[in-house]
Amino acid sequence: MSAAAAPSATPKPVRKAPRKPKPAPGSRRLSPLRILGSVIVWLFTAGNLLVLYWLISASFKTPVEIFTKPFDLPYQWFHAGKPFRNFVYAWNNAGFGDAVLTTVVLVGLATVATVAVSAPAAYALTRLGVRGSGGMTNFVAIGMGVPFQTVIIPLFVVLSKIHFDNQYGLFVLYVALSIPFTVFLLTGFFRSLPDELEEAAAIDGASPTRTFFSVMLPLARGGLITALILNAIGLWNETLLAIVFLKDQAHFTLSRALFTFYGAASYQSEYGGLIAGVAIVVLPMLVLYLLLARRIITGLTLGAGK
Repeated sequence: MSAAAAPSATPKPVRKAPRKPKPAPGSRRLSPLRILGSVIVWLFTAGNLLVLYWLISASFKTPVEIFTKPFDLPYQWFHAGKPFRNFVYAWNNAGFGDAVLTTVVLVGLATVATVAVSAPAAYALTRLGVRGSGGMTNFVAIGMGVPFQTVIIPLFVVLSKIHFDNQYGLFVLYVALSIPFTVFLLTGFFRSLPDELEEAAAIDGASPTRTFFSVMLPLARGGLITALILNAIGLWNETLLAIVFLKDQAHFTLSRALFTFYGAASYQSEYGGLIAGVAIVVLPMLVLYLLLARRIITGLTLGAGK
Protein backbone atom coordinates (compact mmCIF):
# COMPACT_ATOMS: atom_id res chain seq x y z
CA MET A 1 0.00 0.00 0.00
CA SER A 2 1.52 3.37 -1.01
CA ALA A 3 2.23 5.85 1.65
CA ALA A 4 -0.35 8.62 2.00
CA ALA A 5 0.71 11.86 0.49
CA ALA A 6 1.58 14.54 3.00
CA PRO A 7 -1.05 17.24 3.15
CA SER A 8 0.08 20.41 1.43
CA ALA A 9 0.59 23.34 3.74
CA THR A 10 -1.85 26.12 3.01
CA PRO A 11 -0.19 29.51 2.95
CA LYS A 12 -1.26 31.84 5.75
CA PRO A 13 -2.96 35.02 4.66
CA VAL A 14 -0.73 38.02 4.88
CA ARG A 15 -2.05 40.51 7.45
CA LYS A 16 -2.27 44.05 6.32
CA ALA A 17 -0.52 46.67 8.32
CA PRO A 18 -2.91 48.70 10.47
CA ARG A 19 -4.02 51.90 8.91
CA LYS A 20 -2.20 54.90 10.27
CA PRO A 21 -4.49 57.32 12.03
CA LYS A 22 -5.04 60.62 10.37
CA PRO A 23 -3.08 63.46 11.95
CA ALA A 24 -5.05 65.86 14.05
CA PRO A 25 -5.90 69.21 12.46
CA GLY A 26 -3.00 71.59 12.81
CA SER A 27 -0.51 68.88 13.90
CA ARG A 28 1.43 68.76 10.64
CA ARG A 29 4.81 70.39 10.64
CA LEU A 30 4.03 73.03 8.03
CA SER A 31 0.32 73.40 8.68
CA PRO A 32 -0.84 77.01 8.12
CA LEU A 33 -3.10 76.78 11.18
CA ARG A 34 -0.18 75.64 13.33
CA ILE A 35 2.06 78.43 12.05
CA LEU A 36 -0.65 81.06 12.61
CA GLY A 37 -1.35 79.79 16.12
CA SER A 38 2.35 79.78 17.01
CA VAL A 39 2.77 83.33 15.72
CA ILE A 40 -0.21 84.57 17.75
CA VAL A 41 0.99 82.84 20.93
CA TRP A 42 4.53 84.19 20.60
CA LEU A 43 3.30 87.72 19.84
CA PHE A 44 1.03 87.60 22.90
CA THR A 45 3.92 86.32 25.04
CA ALA A 46 6.31 88.96 23.70
CA GLY A 47 3.77 91.70 24.42
CA ASN A 48 3.30 90.53 28.01
CA LEU A 49 7.04 90.30 28.56
CA LEU A 50 7.48 93.81 27.16
CA VAL A 51 4.83 95.17 29.54
CA LEU A 52 6.45 93.34 32.46
CA TYR A 53 9.87 94.75 31.55
CA TRP A 54 8.44 98.27 31.32
CA LEU A 55 6.71 97.90 34.70
CA ILE A 56 9.84 96.71 36.50
CA SER A 57 12.20 99.18 34.84
CA ALA A 58 9.83 102.15 35.29
CA SER A 59 9.51 101.42 39.00
CA PHE A 60 13.21 102.35 39.35
CA LYS A 61 13.05 105.52 37.21
CA THR A 62 12.36 109.18 37.75
CA PRO A 63 9.23 110.68 36.11
CA VAL A 64 11.41 112.31 33.44
CA GLU A 65 12.99 108.97 32.53
CA ILE A 66 9.61 107.26 32.40
CA PHE A 67 8.30 109.62 29.70
CA THR A 68 11.51 110.35 27.78
CA LYS A 69 13.23 106.94 27.94
CA PRO A 70 10.43 104.42 28.53
CA PHE A 71 12.37 101.32 27.45
CA ASP A 72 15.88 102.26 28.57
CA LEU A 73 17.44 100.88 31.72
CA PRO A 74 17.01 103.07 34.83
CA TYR A 75 19.94 105.35 35.58
CA GLN A 76 19.34 108.46 37.74
CA TRP A 77 18.23 106.83 41.02
CA PHE A 78 21.02 104.25 40.73
CA HIS A 79 23.54 107.03 40.01
CA ALA A 80 22.29 108.93 43.07
CA GLY A 81 22.66 105.82 45.26
CA LYS A 82 18.91 105.47 45.87
CA PRO A 83 17.80 102.59 43.61
CA PHE A 84 14.78 101.69 45.77
CA ARG A 85 13.62 105.25 46.37
CA ASN A 86 10.29 104.73 44.54
CA PHE A 87 9.48 101.57 46.50
CA VAL A 88 10.23 103.28 49.81
CA TYR A 89 8.05 106.23 48.82
CA ALA A 90 5.15 104.00 47.79
CA TRP A 91 5.40 101.83 50.91
CA ASN A 92 5.45 104.80 53.29
CA ASN A 93 2.80 106.94 51.58
CA ALA A 94 0.31 104.28 50.45
CA GLY A 95 0.02 102.52 53.80
CA PHE A 96 1.08 99.20 52.34
CA GLY A 97 2.33 97.95 55.71
CA ASP A 98 -1.15 97.47 57.19
CA ALA A 99 -2.61 96.62 53.78
CA VAL A 100 -0.29 93.64 53.29
CA LEU A 101 -1.37 92.12 56.61
CA THR A 102 -5.05 92.73 55.88
CA THR A 103 -4.79 91.28 52.38
CA VAL A 104 -2.88 88.17 53.44
CA VAL A 105 -5.34 87.39 56.25
CA LEU A 106 -8.47 88.21 54.24
CA VAL A 107 -7.42 86.38 51.08
CA GLY A 108 -6.02 83.41 53.00
CA LEU A 109 -9.15 82.89 55.10
CA ALA A 110 -11.50 83.45 52.15
CA THR A 111 -9.58 81.00 49.97
CA VAL A 112 -9.55 78.26 52.61
CA ALA A 113 -13.23 78.81 53.43
CA THR A 114 -14.18 78.67 49.75
CA VAL A 115 -12.44 75.33 49.21
CA ALA A 116 -13.78 73.97 52.52
CA VAL A 117 -17.35 74.67 51.39
CA SER A 118 -16.92 73.75 47.73
CA ALA A 119 -15.18 70.38 48.19
CA PRO A 120 -18.06 68.64 50.06
CA ALA A 121 -20.56 70.23 47.68
CA ALA A 122 -18.70 68.97 44.62
CA TYR A 123 -18.36 65.51 46.16
CA ALA A 124 -22.07 65.32 46.96
CA LEU A 125 -23.05 66.44 43.46
CA THR A 126 -20.82 63.92 41.70
CA ARG A 127 -20.45 60.84 43.94
CA LEU A 128 -23.45 60.43 46.23
CA GLY A 129 -26.13 59.94 43.58
CA VAL A 130 -28.23 62.85 44.78
CA ARG A 131 -31.46 63.16 42.80
CA GLY A 132 -31.25 66.10 40.42
CA SER A 133 -27.52 66.54 40.96
CA GLY A 134 -26.97 67.25 37.26
CA GLY A 135 -29.40 70.13 37.30
CA MET A 136 -27.99 71.48 40.55
CA THR A 137 -24.47 71.34 39.10
CA ASN A 138 -25.63 73.36 36.09
CA PHE A 139 -27.41 75.79 38.41
CA VAL A 140 -24.18 76.34 40.36
CA ALA A 141 -22.22 76.79 37.13
CA ILE A 142 -24.65 79.53 36.05
CA GLY A 143 -23.25 81.59 38.91
CA MET A 144 -19.99 81.96 36.99
CA GLY A 145 -21.83 83.74 34.18
CA VAL A 146 -23.46 86.39 36.36
CA PRO A 147 -21.22 89.49 36.58
CA PHE A 148 -20.99 90.57 40.19
CA GLN A 149 -21.01 94.20 39.01
CA THR A 150 -24.73 93.79 38.28
CA VAL A 151 -25.54 92.94 41.90
CA ILE A 152 -23.04 95.14 43.69
CA ILE A 153 -25.57 97.91 44.45
CA PRO A 154 -28.16 95.58 46.06
CA LEU A 155 -25.37 93.90 48.01
CA PHE A 156 -24.12 97.25 49.27
CA VAL A 157 -27.63 98.31 50.34
CA VAL A 158 -28.28 95.05 52.19
CA LEU A 159 -24.89 94.92 53.91
CA SER A 160 -25.13 98.59 54.89
CA LYS A 161 -28.47 98.04 56.60
CA ILE A 162 -27.04 95.24 58.74
CA HIS A 163 -23.79 97.22 59.33
CA PHE A 164 -21.75 94.61 57.53
CA ASP A 165 -20.14 96.92 54.96
CA ASN A 166 -16.62 96.26 56.20
CA GLN A 167 -13.88 93.65 55.94
CA TYR A 168 -16.18 90.98 57.42
CA GLY A 169 -18.81 91.57 54.77
CA LEU A 170 -16.08 91.59 52.13
CA PHE A 171 -14.94 88.18 53.40
CA VAL A 172 -18.47 86.79 53.00
CA LEU A 173 -18.70 88.22 49.48
CA TYR A 174 -15.33 86.78 48.49
CA VAL A 175 -16.40 83.31 49.61
CA ALA A 176 -19.87 83.50 48.05
CA LEU A 177 -18.63 84.78 44.69
CA SER A 178 -15.82 82.21 44.50
CA ILE A 179 -17.92 79.13 45.26
CA PRO A 180 -19.48 78.62 41.76
CA PHE A 181 -16.12 78.42 39.99
CA THR A 182 -14.56 76.28 42.71
CA VAL A 183 -17.45 73.79 42.74
CA PHE A 184 -17.36 73.59 38.94
CA LEU A 185 -13.60 72.97 39.04
CA LEU A 186 -13.70 70.32 41.76
CA THR A 187 -16.57 68.35 40.21
CA GLY A 188 -14.19 67.37 37.42
CA PHE A 189 -11.70 65.93 39.89
CA PHE A 190 -14.20 63.98 41.97
CA ARG A 191 -15.90 62.66 38.83
CA SER A 192 -12.57 61.30 37.57
CA LEU A 193 -11.87 59.20 40.69
CA PRO A 194 -12.52 55.44 40.39
CA ASP A 195 -15.71 54.00 41.89
CA GLU A 196 -13.91 50.92 43.23
CA LEU A 197 -12.38 52.93 46.06
CA GLU A 198 -15.76 53.98 47.39
CA GLU A 199 -17.08 50.45 47.07
CA ALA A 200 -14.11 49.07 49.01
CA ALA A 201 -14.59 51.68 51.72
CA ALA A 202 -18.31 50.84 51.95
CA ILE A 203 -17.49 47.13 52.30
CA ASP A 204 -15.15 47.98 55.17
CA GLY A 205 -18.02 49.78 56.88
CA ALA A 206 -16.94 53.37 56.24
CA SER A 207 -19.67 55.98 56.18
CA PRO A 208 -19.91 58.47 53.27
CA THR A 209 -18.41 61.17 55.50
CA ARG A 210 -15.43 59.03 56.46
CA THR A 211 -15.00 57.93 52.83
CA PHE A 212 -14.90 61.57 51.76
CA PHE A 213 -12.32 62.67 54.32
CA SER A 214 -10.16 59.52 54.42
CA VAL A 215 -10.26 58.29 50.82
CA MET A 216 -11.57 60.77 48.27
CA LEU A 217 -10.22 64.03 49.66
CA PRO A 218 -6.55 62.90 49.64
CA LEU A 219 -6.95 61.64 46.07
CA ALA A 220 -8.28 65.05 44.97
CA ARG A 221 -5.33 66.86 46.51
CA GLY A 222 -4.17 68.15 43.12
CA GLY A 223 -7.53 69.72 42.46
CA LEU A 224 -7.72 71.25 45.92
CA ILE A 225 -4.29 72.85 45.55
CA THR A 226 -5.20 74.19 42.11
CA ALA A 227 -8.43 75.67 43.48
CA LEU A 228 -6.56 77.29 46.37
CA ILE A 229 -3.98 78.89 44.09
CA LEU A 230 -6.46 80.18 41.50
CA ASN A 231 -8.75 81.65 44.16
CA ALA A 232 -5.82 83.28 45.96
CA ILE A 233 -4.60 84.94 42.77
CA GLY A 234 -8.08 86.15 41.85
CA LEU A 235 -8.92 87.54 45.30
CA TRP A 236 -5.51 89.17 45.73
CA ASN A 237 -6.09 91.28 42.60
CA GLU A 238 -9.75 92.10 43.34
CA THR A 239 -10.34 95.86 43.51
CA LEU A 240 -13.96 96.89 42.87
CA LEU A 241 -15.54 95.19 45.89
CA ALA A 242 -12.76 96.50 48.13
CA ILE A 243 -13.38 100.05 46.90
CA VAL A 244 -17.12 99.79 47.57
CA PHE A 245 -17.12 98.04 50.95
CA LEU A 246 -13.92 99.18 52.68
CA LYS A 247 -14.02 102.65 54.21
CA ASP A 248 -11.60 102.39 57.14
CA GLN A 249 -8.07 103.07 55.88
CA ALA A 250 -6.64 100.85 58.60
CA HIS A 251 -8.33 97.84 56.98
CA PHE A 252 -7.61 98.58 53.31
CA THR A 253 -6.44 95.75 51.09
CA LEU A 254 -3.44 96.28 48.82
CA SER A 255 -5.54 97.02 45.76
CA ARG A 256 -7.73 99.44 47.76
CA ALA A 257 -4.69 101.21 49.19
CA LEU A 258 -3.19 101.48 45.70
CA PHE A 259 -6.40 103.06 44.42
CA THR A 260 -6.24 105.71 47.12
CA PHE A 261 -2.51 106.22 46.54
CA TYR A 262 -3.15 106.80 42.83
CA GLY A 263 -4.81 110.17 43.41
CA ALA A 264 -2.09 111.51 45.71
CA ALA A 265 0.78 110.28 43.55
CA SER A 266 -0.75 111.66 40.36
CA TYR A 267 -1.32 115.05 42.00
CA GLN A 268 2.35 115.19 43.05
CA SER A 269 3.58 113.76 39.72
CA GLU A 270 5.19 110.85 41.57
CA TYR A 271 4.73 108.45 38.69
CA GLY A 272 7.78 106.42 39.63
CA GLY A 273 6.37 105.82 43.09
CA LEU A 274 2.95 105.00 41.63
CA ILE A 275 4.39 102.39 39.28
CA ALA A 276 6.45 100.99 42.16
CA GLY A 277 3.18 100.62 44.10
CA VAL A 278 1.68 98.71 41.18
CA ALA A 279 4.74 96.45 41.16
CA ILE A 280 4.36 95.78 44.90
CA VAL A 281 0.79 94.62 44.32
CA VAL A 282 1.39 92.62 41.13
CA LEU A 283 4.76 90.94 41.59
CA PRO A 284 3.92 88.64 44.56
CA MET A 285 1.17 86.86 42.62
CA LEU A 286 3.33 86.75 39.51
CA VAL A 287 6.12 85.06 41.44
CA LEU A 288 3.62 82.66 43.03
CA TYR A 289 2.27 81.70 39.62
CA LEU A 290 5.75 81.18 38.16
CA LEU A 291 6.69 78.92 41.06
CA LEU A 292 3.47 76.87 40.90
CA ALA A 293 2.62 77.10 37.18
CA ARG A 294 3.39 73.44 36.54
CA ARG A 295 1.14 72.33 39.40
CA ILE A 296 -1.69 74.62 38.25
CA ILE A 297 -1.54 73.39 34.64
CA THR A 298 -1.28 69.76 35.74
CA GLY A 299 -4.26 70.13 38.06
CA LEU A 300 -6.43 71.78 35.42
CA THR A 301 -5.49 69.18 32.81
CA LEU A 302 -6.17 66.32 35.21
CA GLY A 303 -9.62 67.60 36.04
CA ALA A 304 -10.58 68.21 32.42
CA GLY A 305 -9.02 65.20 30.79
CA LYS A 306 -10.67 62.31 32.65
